[in-house]
Amino acid sequence: MTLSAETKCIHLAERIERTATDCCTTKESNPSPHYGAVSFPIYQTATYTHPEVGQSTGFDYSRLQNPTRAQVEKIVAQLEGGIDAFALSSGMAAITLLMEIFKPGDHLIIDNDLYGGSIRLFDAVSAKNGIRFTRADISTDSIEPLFTDSTRAVYVETPTNPMMHVTDIAKLASICRAHGVILIVDNTFLSPYFQNPLALGADIVIHSGTKFLGGHNDTLAGFLVTKSADIQEQLRYLIKTTGAGLAPFDCWLILRGIKTLALRMERSQENAQKIALWLKKHPLVKRVLYPGLPEHPGYRIMQKQARGFGSMLTFEVKDSETAKRILKSVKLIQFAESLGGVETLITYPITQTHAEVPESLRLKNGITESVLRLSVGIENSDDLIADLAQAFSQE
Repeated sequence: MTLSAETKCIHLAERIERTATDCCTTKESNPSPHYGAVSFPIYQTATYTHPEVGQSTGFDYSRLQNPTRAQVEKIVAQLEGGIDAFALSSGMAAITLLMEIFKPGDHLIIDNDLYGGSIRLFDAVSAKNGIRFTRADISTDSIEPLFTDSTRAVYVETPTNPMMHVTDIAKLASICRAHGVILIVDNTFLSPYFQNPLALGADIVIHSGTKFLGGHNDTLAGFLVTKSADIQEQLRYLIKTTGAGLAPFDCWLILRGIKTLALRMERSQENAQKIALWLKKHPLVKRVLYPGLPEHPGYRIMQKQARGFGSMLTFEVKDSETAKRILKSVKLIQFAESLGGVETLITYPITQTHAEVPESLRLKNGITESVLRLSVGIENSDDLIADLAQAFSQE
């Protein structure tokens, strides 16, 4: 049975197929392993018994694997079209694990505009371990001259955090294949509901599951998804070795969050589009960066490679005093780091998500004291706009 994206958020295709087969057998000959539970159980156990030497239930120790973790990994792999997914304790844990597939002397081409935590990891940890990086505006620059004999991967976010640059994934994947390197795409901002980089030629997809996949700002999680059997083998070995796998209860929270992913993404996108149009007309706003606006440089690419524009937007006001006044004055909208939850959050990148990014790089990317980032939630859009209006009007 072919399932839609909405249905894949709730059901595994393999479960549907198994149910069709099971209907022809008796309960006694084929009992349900979960006693018919509709909500997938939380297997809060560290270890598992074995019938005898040489026999296993398939689970040995929860650092290696756990049934609840296996379920959320199957769901995320299904949504992204990968052969396997890996659930980790945070988005940064996922990126840290990924960096372990590289060795000293390896070279990566990375986008200029990345989440501040990723930049910190690359500069403070990965570089110390001998991995070299070259930065570029991958959405606009030709990166052909940047490849060397030691280049092993290209790493992008699309759209980027926070300046909303959009990269043509299929075009970049073609370039990477020509040079024999892998393409890594952080798909956190759009989620697998709106965009599937593996289908466009990427080799690895990253998600901060804390964000849209969880959707409720109540847990941390990270995911890696791949379509490569070789990369799958490396990551499966590394996740059991390093021990950063996601705990059972957190896996269950992500499973619960994903069930409403489609509804949340559609509603928050609808709200974001209305807010972007309102911000465009406000005299204190210098520019609005939202890929759902036709004037955005990435608008046509997004129409080609994604099924939506998402609910993340960045805007620049006239000066830092205006930005700080808005942050102080919002009431319904909450001044907080993070994104992707049902609540609308406003973030000040210069002191929060990108506080530790070198000033020269921040300014080069356009992240100034007058830039604000909005993660639009599922509240009533009129209420959100009214809150912004009153915050803008404060003296």
